[in-house]
Amino acid sequence: MEKRDRIADPWGDRTPYAPGDTWPARVDSYLADGVDPATVHWVPSASVLHSNGDALDIAVRDNHIVGVRGRGTDRVNRGRLGPKDLFGWQANSASDRLTRPLIRVDGELVETDWDTAMQRVVQHSSDLLAEHGPSAIGFYTSGQLFLEEYYTLGVIAHGALGTNHLDGNTRLCTATAAAALKESFGCDGQPGSYTDIDHADTIALFGHNVAETQSVLWSRILDRLAGDDPPALLCVDPRYTRVAEYATVHLAPLPGTNLALMNALLHEIVANDWMDREYIDTHTVGFDRLRAQVADYPPEVAERICDIPAADIRAAARLLGSARRLLSTVLQGFYQSHQATAAAVQVNNIHLLRGMLGRPGCGVLQMNGQPTAQNTRECGADGDIAGFRNWANDAHIADLARLWNLDPGQLPHGGPPTHVMKMLDLAEEGSLRMLWVSATNPAVSLPELARVRDILSRAGLFLVVQDIFRTETAELADIVLPAAGWGEKTGTFTNADRTVHLSERAVDPPGEARADLDILLDYARRMDFRDRAGAPLPAWHDAESAFDAWKQCSAGRPCDYTGLTYEKLRGDSGIQWPCNATAPDGTERLYADGKFWSDPDYCESYGKDLITGTPLEPAEYRALNPDGKAIIRSAGYLPPAEQPGDRRPFALITGRTLYHFHTRTKTGRVPQLQAAAPEVWVEISGADAERVGIAEGDQLEVTTARGALRGRARVSGVRPGVLFVPFHYGYWDADGQGHDRAANELTITDWDPVSKQPLFKTAAAALRRVDRGTGPATAPTNTASAPLDDTVPRTAGGAAAQAHSETLSAQEAGG
Repeated sequence: MEKRDRIADPWGDRTPYAPGDTWPARVDSYLADGVDPATVHWVPSASVLHSNGDALDIAVRDNHIVGVRGRGTDRVNRGRLGPKDLFGWQANSASDRLTRPLIRVDGELVETDWDTAMQRVVQHSSDLLAEHGPSAIGFYTSGQLFLEEYYTLGVIAHGALGTNHLDGNTRLCTATAAAALKESFGCDGQPGSYTDIDHADTIALFGHNVAETQSVLWSRILDRLAGDDPPALLCVDPRYTRVAEYATVHLAPLPGTNLALMNALLHEIVANDWMDREYIDTHTVGFDRLRAQVADYPPEVAERICDIPAADIRAAARLLGSARRLLSTVLQGFYQSHQATAAAVQVNNIHLLRGMLGRPGCGVLQMNGQPTAQNTRECGADGDIAGFRNWANDAHIADLARLWNLDPGQLPHGGPPTHVMKMLDLAEEGSLRMLWVSATNPAVSLPELARVRDILSRAGLFLVVQDIFRTETAELADIVLPAAGWGEKTGTFTNADRTVHLSERAVDPPGEARADLDILLDYARRMDFRDRAGAPLPAWHDAESAFDAWKQCSAGRPCDYTGLTYEKLRGDSGIQWPCNATAPDGTERLYADGKFWSDPDYCESYGKDLITGTPLEPAEYRALNPDGKAIIRSAGYLPPAEQPGDRRPFALITGRTLYHFHTRTKTGRVPQLQAAAPEVWVEISGADAERVGIAEGDQLEVTTARGALRGRARVSGVRPGVLFVPFHYGYWDADGQGHDRAANELTITDWDPVSKQPLFKTAAAALRRVDRGTGPATAPTNTASAPLDDTVPRTAGGAAAQAHSETLSAQEAGG
């Protein structure tokens, strides 16, 4: 068994394999110092600090989590774990966990008991319902709770209360993924599978820095690259990531120009007839419109817009057009940028034109950013309706009302559920008077933070925060409810390729903290919510009975869970939905038969105009797609409203680093992860640094029309004209003092017209040096923030980051 510093080497050693082979198993593990493996028992779970769904087992001793190990038999990770998996569990035992409810008294948060806290919530809810109706109450949740909790929240909000104001922070990371899938296929659900990496001869990553956002998935790609007959790689990213380092072609467009680039790539595919005409004619609608649209985007036009050579665009198009087995992935570089959904849809179009769906190695993964982002969408907790039902289809609303035994008129469906940015507008104008925030930190993660803090702290907004720590958002709350964390409760969660895992309760939560499901059910009982027959609503009482209720809701819908049980999920591997009587072992890929979930009577969405976001009417959709085919949607490029100019000459983008998750609520409390990326930094290209007289480590101030941020310079491989800032670093430091270090002080209050996802990667910025540096920035050196100066000390974790790895035989790994 080998030991390795997994901060210095996040992806571990290579296990090469050839196309068509099974990915070899390698079991990674980490135990706290002095813990004998023979003294622990193992409890099954999966990763909670990214969206990959790595299956892992939790080591427990004396009611404490003391380590983790990967599960070598699981289809997702084959035993591998990334740094956040290996070390992130330590946040559970942080000394500052919330253990008792808090209420605000004379301007201060003070501890109280559960009855007092919940009675205040119930009284305020009841008063608002009586005086202003359900639209005065809103909920903003997470992408890190369990399926059972999202479904319960959806029933309470949409059903029992009748409010349409329910969204998740998945709005910030995965809303465009869902929107793009609905636009092309009539319904959410990833067509592809992680196993497509095992077969693809070309892998294209569009705005997806997989090496950092899903480090185990990158290990899978690295192992294919190290084996016989490796795939070609296309990387689209303005930064020089580890993906770009390995890429056959790297395109680094100016931020905000993705749609122009995609139209140029499609122009070349059409012009060179790199298409499956029979597939297009049989299985799609809309090709003629696309052909006319992309005719205006030869590579020379995109060269002027995107500032990348036309020859490179042609080379990238040739990769896509000549691939025999193409896998494409998409993430935040597209989702959080200008014309987000329109650009992401064009990735789907490449696969529709080439007929590359539903076969090994041929698929699209419109990726998620969080571990349970998929569940928010399935359960109707993030702007959707439960079971991928269509809010604009009266029959779907009636079906949901039947399931919940409610009058259909009680379910709000005059428009789509309210997205969080609109909820902020409503709170600002005073019509939204109560907001319940669970497991997320909008006072750091939302754009234009000065405005967000002002809204959340308004006297007219009753703010309830349900979390495991006193976050920046909790500090603004009227009520704070202490929640159980991962490993302290039971539930299921579904990753980006539809794989469902069961996470068992391993240890007790600290103090009086409660599972999120128990908190929601307690609220429902205290509010005395009832269905038409007078029975309690929701009817379930624990995680497994909630899962059984969800199975009924999913029956016959695309995300069908009826073939799954907790007992079945206790097997060796997670299982992909749909899983039902027809597919009892799950479904590896969607649309293998060329049939889509886009029939007008069945589809989840009728689609929207890609430029304006205006929803199509049911009759319009039926006329467009009467036979339920895939839809080829097209759109022309429009320049961003805010672009670099004389006063603010840089394009500012924000993003992630491998070692942190979201607002560092957990990872900032983990010694190995925090030491690897301890403070905010500002990436600038070598050419720009030389031009404006900036050196590695200088203290910089970045300003936009909305605010300012200070951080040390990392002179990196980011493209000229672009600044990059990680968004993880919150407004408050451990000493409780305010600091100008939150990236979202700078970002704009604007969103994609289709997905309503905020545009974190579209801002014009100015830059000035505040002080000369006394040493290099502390940004990681082994990721996309790698310095151009190779004398900068390398990122390492030392003895505290030594984890074990063991390669398993095919027999040991179950295949």
